[in-house]
Order: sequence, then C-alpha cells, then structure tokens
Amino acid sequence: MTWEDFVRLHIPAPATVTVEPLTGTGAYGPVYGPPNPVSPCVVEDSRRLVRVQTQDAAGHEAVSSTTVWAPLATVCPAGSRVTAAGRTARVLAVSRVEAHGLPLPEHLEISLE
Repeated sequence: MTWEDFVRLHIPAPATVTVEPLTGTGAYGPVYGPPNPVSPCVVEDSRRLVRVQTQDAAGHEAVSSTTVWAPLATVCPAGSRVTAAGRTARVLAVSRVEAHGLPLPEHLEISLE
C-alpha cells in the first residue's frame, strides 16, 4: 500500500505543509531552498521527546511539539523549515518508516520544534 492510498482511505482531511529544505550554512546562518508544498500529510500537535543527531556521537534530546507524516519522496533534512497549520518550525529529526514487506505505507516521520 502506498502512502497516498493509505491517506485516501483512512484520513478524511489530509493536510498540506510547506517545506523549505536546509541546503547549507552561509555567512548569515542557515540557507534554505525554495518553499515546496507537500501533500498529502498528517499533522499532529502533541509534545514528545525525540533524539536529535548532532555533529558528535552523543546527540541530545529535545521536545517536539508537532509531528508531520509525509510521503517518502519528501526532501526535508534536519534543520529545514516546515510550515504546518499556519506555524513555521525547524525540523529536529526525520525518520524513514519502512514497510519491511508488510502491507503498510512507507513514509517519513518529521519531528518539529
């Protein structure tokens, strides 16, 4: 089952989010690519603890206030900006959810500040 099929069958009102992918760092801070609308998505506002990858091996934990589930083809590295439900937030972590041979939809789980 594809992500699009899953959303069409089970989500009555899917969301559209806007992703500005992080492309690097410039003299004045982060540099973002052009905004891209991504749909269909599921957006959930709930607080949870996520592990954030850092330059060293230790990493750290942060509180995510919003989770977005998006199509697998979405380009959204950690540090990108996502606008969902009228709010813009930085991406803390991105997880690829795979089906492992089961009839489940593969998708991205994006944790926002």
